[in-house]
Amino acid sequence: MEIEGGRPPQVNAMQSPVARLNKFVAESTVGKRFKIAERNTTFTTELRAGTTTFLTMAYILAVNASILSDSGATCSVSDCVPLCSDQSISVSNCSGGNLRIVQPDDNCKFDPVNPGYSACLERIRKDLIVATVASSLIGCVIMGTFANLPLGLAPGMGTNAYFAYTVVGFHGSGSVSYQSALAAVFIEGLIFLLISAIGLRAKLAKLVPKPVRISSSAGIGLFLAFIGLQNNQGIGLIGYSSSTLVTLGACPNSARAALAPVVTAANGTVSLLPGGTVSGDILCLHDRMESPTFWLGIVGFVIIAYCLIKNVKGAMIYGIIFVTAVSWFRNTRVTAFPNTDAGDSAYQYFKKVVDVHKIKETAGALSFKSIGKGFFWEALVTFLYVDILDTTGSLYSMARFAGFTDENGDFEGQYFAFMSDASSIVVGSLLGTSPVTAFIESSTGIREGGRTGLTALTVGGYFFLSFFFTPLLASIPAWAVGPPLILVGVLMMRSVVEIEWDDMRQAIPAFVTLILMPLTYSIAYGLIGGIGTYIVLHLWDWAEGLLRKFGFLKGVEGNNHGVNGINVEAAGDGSTKAFEV
Repeated sequence: MEIEGGRPPQVNAMQSPVARLNKFVAESTVGKRFKIAERNTTFTTELRAGTTTFLTMAYILAVNASILSDSGATCSVSDCVPLCSDQSISVSNCSGGNLRIVQPDDNCKFDPVNPGYSACLERIRKDLIVATVASSLIGCVIMGTFANLPLGLAPGMGTNAYFAYTVVGFHGSGSVSYQSALAAVFIEGLIFLLISAIGLRAKLAKLVPKPVRISSSAGIGLFLAFIGLQNNQGIGLIGYSSSTLVTLGACPNSARAALAPVVTAANGTVSLLPGGTVSGDILCLHDRMESPTFWLGIVGFVIIAYCLIKNVKGAMIYGIIFVTAVSWFRNTRVTAFPNTDAGDSAYQYFKKVVDVHKIKETAGALSFKSIGKGFFWEALVTFLYVDILDTTGSLYSMARFAGFTDENGDFEGQYFAFMSDASSIVVGSLLGTSPVTAFIESSTGIREGGRTGLTALTVGGYFFLSFFFTPLLASIPAWAVGPPLILVGVLMMRSVVEIEWDDMRQAIPAFVTLILMPLTYSIAYGLIGGIGTYIVLHLWDWAEGLLRKFGFLKGVEGNNHGVNGINVEAAGDGSTKAFEV
């Protein structure tokens, strides 16, 4: 069919308002600055990707604050209040008979927690929600504006647990105070910033062997899926087993129990083991697979999975919103606000909808009094190497997942990407939170088509709104976040096809990296295991090369490998012979 006349068809007249908006932004200064057309994306796609990323990482607002408040933060014995020996009677009426007023001591911070200390923890939790919002907002703006990458930043899971439970300890029972731990993070952030500024961080990252780099993306996917399957940040399918470590869970709250390492004194008193922590309700006593919230999470999983199969845009958002909306109804078996003291408190906070909270106690709480002590530097060095391996590994994995990396593993904007999270670590420590990192949940936005810094700026915009709508965002339940985390894990497994599984010297380090990330709950430990295995398996080859170089080893150098990669030398008749020394 031919078109008569010399004029081209009027395509613009047929374009929808969204298409015209996308074209206008792409051709504007903003569009050219963020390379929208060059990266084959659109303005609305970036907004949708940013929305998806934010929804999948919004749980960090409540989770990070909850974890860090377990350290006790700035709360101390001085916040505890005197109680009557019979706690059902007020202090003002505590007189006569065997009644007496009990002055608080160090035990007031532990079960049963003193009401004054509990009130302090609640104030701290709100401070830490705002600190999480502010540090994440700043990191996202820097990442989007300067690096032009679709990555969201927030305090990292894993490092916050190390900060709270190992360094500071449950309610301050560790060797380093909360204030000194923040100082360690601050100094570590400055060192990290310097390493990034002089370009050393990129060189350190390139030292990571190729099989470890490739498998780290899939390992992070398994890590995310493992988080999504658990109870605290997921649907709760996986539970604790004293014999096999993990087992099938998904039991209702009434059938769960918390675990804690305890010691029994000679007088029969049971107390928490020094350095030990009380777990969440991770042990299923009975009624496995009967949790209503688990099955609601499965519905969300099916919604997202079906949308992914049909290539429906915004798949992650639909699943999260559906599960969250159903969970906000009270007096149901799947409510996010059960009829408990904690549930009532959460519901009262949720009903505020809009609430602006000012940081009162955690901002600027740094203390350098312990700088001369060994455990201070132990914590600092640990934070530094975890950030070098963990955050750098996350950045490279996300860049690979988005298709930004070249044959050398480099990607556009990597210098400012490294500077972004390093700067955010410094800012976060000043606000009172643990190290900030590029969030691996950013892969959900990348899956939705995010390719530019507009995705990161959209995430930052949502974090800004979080200053006002924290009650709503802090009320997204774990079983709404779990399904997208699991399915992102599916998407990130695609990189395993690039591993040379026939070469055992490549396959073994890759597998070690893959398996250790979820099972040690640490990206850094996975990288360390993979790198260490790679070095051990290549020591023979490197030693052989040195011997050849200095003439101690004779024979023809080649890349021939026997079974399982054992080096052999080809003889003239086609057989093999050992090297001669």
